[in-house]
Amino acid sequence: MTYGDFVGSEAGRQRYWARSHLGWRTIARADPNDGHRAVATLQARGYLSGVITQNVDGLHQAAGARDVIELHGNLDRVICLACGDTSPREELDRRFRVANPDFEGEALRINPDGDVDLPEETVREFGLVACRACGSPLLKPDVVFFGENVPKPRVDRCYRLIDEAASMLVLGSSLTVMSGFRFVRYAAKAGKAVLIINHGITRGDPLATHRIDLPLGEALTELTTALG
Repeated sequence: MTYGDFVGSEAGRQRYWARSHLGWRTIARADPNDGHRAVATLQARGYLSGVITQNVDGLHQAAGARDVIELHGNLDRVICLACGDTSPREELDRRFRVANPDFEGEALRINPDGDVDLPEETVREFGLVACRACGSPLLKPDVVFFGENVPKPRVDRCYRLIDEAASMLVLGSSLTVMSGFRFVRYAAKAGKAVLIINHGITRGDPLATHRIDLPLGEALTELTTALG
């Protein structure tokens, strides 16, 4: 969903929240995988000074990573676009359950970002809730939607992290979206080594000093073992 679709109509917000409400149950129960744990291990051993992630699930932190910059935000926070009030996603989930006690839509498909595909007739049954601080209906997950910019202070933090680093390691991203690719371009322009580990080609390949074409889990397991 685009930012314009979300803020532009109640029907758009109803569609988003109905799908995300069911999908959140999957996100909230998710555990870190071997890749998340490998990143935390590399950081604990001093090989990584910080982590920039495009993921919005908080699993890097759950695995033990520190100083994680969540480029696109995190689904576990909710923000009111009218007054700026923030609250935990668990609180909104409880309010949705009270407002929709019989809402048990059958998911047609669970998407990678945690929401689900639902029939339109099911979406129309979903009841929304308002901001508890100001009463506005404009409650939004604290993530960056398509058509929305990453907040500048967050982008600046990423640039500072790169400035302080000797090199950049890119893990499991095709770098298709400019919000992530720009940091690879910035590091390469600064003369820093760029290592890309990804199964398949990436937008950053021409800028990479080294490139490993392997499934991420396999590559990280070998890397952490080799580094000891």
